[in-house]
Amino acid sequence: MREAYQNQLDGLLEELAVMCTSVGTAMRKATDALLNADLSLAESVISEDMRIDDLRNHAEEKSFALLALQAPVATDLRVVVATIHAAGDLERMGDLALHVARAARRRHPSTVVPDEIKPYFAEMGKVACELAHKAADVIRTSDLSRAQELDSDDDAMDDLHRHMFTVLMGREWTHGVAAAVDVTLLARFYERYGDHAVAVARRMVYVITGHMPSSADA
Repeated sequence: MREAYQNQLDGLLEELAVMCTSVGTAMRKATDALLNADLSLAESVISEDMRIDDLRNHAEEKSFALLALQAPVATDLRVVVATIHAAGDLERMGDLALHVARAARRRHPSTVVPDEIKPYFAEMGKVACELAHKAADVIRTSDLSRAQELDSDDDAMDDLHRHMFTVLMGREWTHGVAAAVDVTLLARFYERYGDHAVAVARRMVYVITGHMPSSADA
């Protein structure tokens, strides 16, 4: 009986790790679609978003069932509570990748991002995917040091997000208001994606230590 219960808890964490991998793949595809005006990739991200939603629903259902039937305490309870919250963060990461893909589809066959700032979005996409995959690794290994690294890793995303405003406000910007709005929104999607990845890592710190780190702890 105890072994079955432990398997259920382990299964919750594995579902979170799978969600991390899924949202990382979604953002990688969405970024490629954005940079290359690839309509098929954009459509792929859009159609696969429902699977991420289903993963969240399944993780929540299993978590609530464990709360109702097993009444977990201590670390076990933290795993269940963290799963419920982290699944929400991961679904929102999937939604942010979805927004990027929809922007690519909306402007097709044109590209949304002017050529001179594509390298910045390529880097934002790279950082986003690395954050998602590191979060999956943290969930699977309960490595506290790697969990704490995600805060500093996300600084690179924040720096890129801030730099985008410098580009938009510069004299060299000649692409008009509509393009500026698109770039502003897209940069915000990536920045929020990174924030949610950090939130997932903080949930794992909570599972391991019983303490939920705040921004001030970073």
